[in-house]
Amino acid sequence: MTDGEDVHMQIRWLGWAGVELEAQGESLVIDLLGRPEGVLEGTSLSGVPLPKVVAPHAEGHVLAGLCTHLHRDHTDAGALARALRPGGTVLHPESFGGDDHENLWTLKAEAELAAHDLPRRPMGLWETTTIGPFTIAAVPAVDTLGDPQVSWAIEADGTRVIHLGDTMFHGYWWRAAHRYGPFDAVLTPINGPTVCFPHCQPPSPYPSALDARHAAVAARLLQARTAIPMHYDGFHADGFYTTQPEELARFLEAADGEPYEVLTPGLDEELAL
Repeated sequence: MTDGEDVHMQIRWLGWAGVELEAQGESLVIDLLGRPEGVLEGTSLSGVPLPKVVAPHAEGHVLAGLCTHLHRDHTDAGALARALRPGGTVLHPESFGGDDHENLWTLKAEAELAAHDLPRRPMGLWETTTIGPFTIAAVPAVDTLGDPQVSWAIEADGTRVIHLGDTMFHGYWWRAAHRYGPFDAVLTPINGPTVCFPHCQPPSPYPSALDARHAAVAARLLQARTAIPMHYDGFHADGFYTTQPEELARFLEAADGEPYEVLTPGLDEELAL
């Protein structure tokens, strides 16, 4: 965005990794989560802190629901069914194939999307599509469990944002910036949990999503004008999904002195780009 241009896009943080983008009176949502407790149904993880979430303003009229990956805290079929207008499309990464063991954490989201009979469009890496005023590109990302994941680069009326899902640190930042940047806003996870899941053994000791330091650097490499932290304050379970306290404060410290502005919207707060 250059000096003197009018505002072209609004961003609302809906909690966890959920975001609503609005341009020209149309909306899309990314990683919408409607029932945080539903993510843990069928497990023994009682008492796990859950993120606070809100519904999109355009619920029932949203053009498209973008899912960075098919884990149920990023793909909530019920919330998408309520949000989308009739015929609204769900975009998600193409499958890698594999057996039920490999796909253990994506099977339930797949089944729920099918049960709601939502129109779907799997997207390949670097594939681009246009829906309403939004041009949408599937940028490579790296999932901690080896499941398909993308980041979504979105442009409307000259304003560019990228939503990083809960990717780990990787080497696609420069390509993404070259093809789709620089970005007016980078929406980045910051909680950097370590995880231990039964189908991924032995476990890794490294952060399974961007932590404060990784996120601060990723935003710089993506040539961000602003960085917006997300994917924090929720889902801590020692020995299973382990986070560190003061996630936002650690990110603000890590980003201090970086060449971009950090914006920390409250839940459901609208930001104009």
